[in-house]
Amino acid sequence: MKLRWVIVAIIGVLVAGVVALALMVPLTSGQMRKRVIATLSDELQAEVELADFQVQLLPPMPAIGAGLAVRHKGRRDVPPIISVKSFSVHGSLLGLWRKHVANVELNGLDIEIPPDHDNPTKPSDTGKSEGEKKGGRRDVVIDNLVSNDARLVIIPRQEGKNPKVWDIHRLLMHNVGARQAMPFEATLTNAIPPGEIGTKGRFGPWHGEKPGQTPLDGTFTFDRADLSVFKGISGILSAHGTFAGVLERIDIHGETQTPQFTVAVGGHPVPLHTKYHAIVDGTNGDTILERIDGSFLNTSLVAKGGVIDSPGKKGRTVSLDVTMDKARIEDVLKLAVKAQNPMTGALKLTTKLVLPPGEQDVVEKLQLDGRFAIAGGSFTNLNVQGKINELSHRGSGKSPELERQKVASDFTGRFALKDGVLELPSVTFDVPGAAVELNGHYALRPETLEFHGNLLMDAKVSETTTGIKSVLLKVVDPLFRKDGKTVIPIKIGGNRNAPSFGLDTRRVFHRDEKADQSDDKKEAVTKTTSTK
Repeated sequence: MKLRWVIVAIIGVLVAGVVALALMVPLTSGQMRKRVIATLSDELQAEVELADFQVQLLPPMPAIGAGLAVRHKGRRDVPPIISVKSFSVHGSLLGLWRKHVANVELNGLDIEIPPDHDNPTKPSDTGKSEGEKKGGRRDVVIDNLVSNDARLVIIPRQEGKNPKVWDIHRLLMHNVGARQAMPFEATLTNAIPPGEIGTKGRFGPWHGEKPGQTPLDGTFTFDRADLSVFKGISGILSAHGTFAGVLERIDIHGETQTPQFTVAVGGHPVPLHTKYHAIVDGTNGDTILERIDGSFLNTSLVAKGGVIDSPGKKGRTVSLDVTMDKARIEDVLKLAVKAQNPMTGALKLTTKLVLPPGEQDVVEKLQLDGRFAIAGGSFTNLNVQGKINELSHRGSGKSPELERQKVASDFTGRFALKDGVLELPSVTFDVPGAAVELNGHYALRPETLEFHGNLLMDAKVSETTTGIKSVLLKVVDPLFRKDGKTVIPIKIGGNRNAPSFGLDTRRVFHRDEKADQSDDKKEAVTKTTSTK
């Protein structure tokens, strides 16, 4: 969207150009050409070149020119900020007497916005725009200015990066003057993501010494933006909103709709709606996201951050702080899991989200680091939920044959996503009578998991069963009993659709060895003390 702001910057330059044309009634086209160059240079505080200019002094006094180029002073290291292959001007004697030019048409217009110069522009002595500073001189006005099939280019700061290019299908200006706000309408194609932008509003007065301080305001629409250009996601986005401010600080309020937003790794489309407040630097494209309110299905989120140029890399980095206070785990998992949703429950989540530039799939380059809590969680897989139910009943010392009611689980933990692998260094889930503490990881693409941890139960091992098994297991109760809880080392592995749960025997025996070593140390200390 930033492109439309910069597009409007052409107006100031073109205004001054036509002002010069209208002011002239020279004897020769050569004299006119020199005067046009001098006037444009003065109005824009720029270096101006004009290859050819011809005027017919008889009514309707048409003028044609070619090879117009406008540069920032001292910037020969970048292309001209504005160049026009050819242009035509149509007026009348009466119009010139009234300081009005009827029509100006531009062909082959190129606007190339260079990065900021290392040396700051000399500050204005008053901080006022050119219009305010030269308000005593009567301005020439262009009634209609038209440009078809122009091009807007933003030149990156870093060498080796490809420039951002937009095609401006049509630009229409009315009442164009160097020292006034100018109404405009424009239609153009956005480069990434590809889509059609329509914008209208006002631009100016042009600030010659500090172009970034040139004011603008208006409305915009963004239609049929194809998100599939970003590998790993898809959907057709539409947006609309308002903007106001100056070129280097454009305040934007907008709203987007993506009816079929899809993350490829999950494959399930969801309707995504957002409202946002952003501040855009129209001179370099950097965007500060003051607030984003998003919603999909029964989940809402709030985010803030920025989309900033990445030094040494092609593209920009998205960095957001995301908070979900009212969310559903099944909605979030629908984006990331292809098969049936594995779980339902209320979700709260906070995370730092970083999406660096690059050609990889979004899931492969997305980075997350945060915390989550799931309340009242239950598993949709009957086998998995059955194991949870059994765990709760046995952990409470109740017979699972007597109580088959479904139990809910509460989850809390930390997580980090990088290179398509979800690391869970600390996860706890509780059910009545038992708790599980785990750490491990889940790989999103193969949907495999590997976790290790402890099962904590209120009941003793012998109390989790009945009959002769209960009697035989009494001998191992002390082995697993600690601080009034039964602590059993466990491991979880396999595939998401068929996870395997089991006793981590290696850790059981390792723990016994540690206990023996501890007893040996205690005995040695006791003997040493008694000897002394």
